[in-house]
Amino acid sequence: MAQNSIIMSLSDGYIIPAPRNYEDFKYAISHSSSPSVSLLFGDINILPELLAQAREHKKRVLVHLDLLGGVGKDKAGILFLARMGVSAIITTKPQLGKIARESGMLVIHRLFLMDSEAIKTGVNLLKGYKPDALELLPASVPSSVVAELAGLTGLPILGGGLMHTKEEVQQAIDSGLSAVSASKRELW
Repeated sequence: MAQNSIIMSLSDGYIIPAPRNYEDFKYAISHSSSPSVSLLFGDINILPELLAQAREHKKRVLVHLDLLGGVGKDKAGILFLARMGVSAIITTKPQLGKIARESGMLVIHRLFLMDSEAIKTGVNLLKGYKPDALELLPASVPSSVVAELAGLTGLPILGGGLMHTKEEVQQAIDSGLSAVSASKRELW
C-alpha cells in the first residue's frame, strides 16, 4: 500500500482518535470523521463488540496489542485476532508485527523516542520487517528527527502522545508527521 493510501486509510485529516475507555470509543466512532480509531483499552471479551460497532460506523480499529488484555503476545494470539476480523495493529514488538503482516494486517510500529540512541535502536528493530507506518511517541518530536526516520525507514511517520491542543497538533504536523493519534475528545 502506498504511503498516501496508508495515511488516508487511517485519517481523513491529521487526527486519529485514540480512546482509552468505552465511552470515548462510542463517541469516537459516532462523532469523528476519521476512518479509523486507535484502541488503547479493552480485552478479548469486549473486542468482538467493539469491532462490530466500528464496522457499523465504517471505521477501522487499530488494536494496540500491548494494551489489549487476554490475548497471548505470540503467533497464536495474532492469528486469533486476524480470524476475529482485526485488520490493523499497533505494536512495539517487531516479531509480532512481522506475524501480523504475514496474516494480512496493517501494522503500525510504535517507537518511544527518549534520545538519539532510541532512534538507532528503533531503526535496527525495523530491519527484520517493514511495517506500514511508524508511530513516534511523543508526537512533539523535532522535525529533524522526523525527517531522519522518514529517510532511514521510507515509512509514513505518525505521532502519538502529549497532544493537548489543536496548536500542538498543528506543530506536530508542521514538523513532518503525517497524522497524530490523540486521546482528547476535543481534538477529534
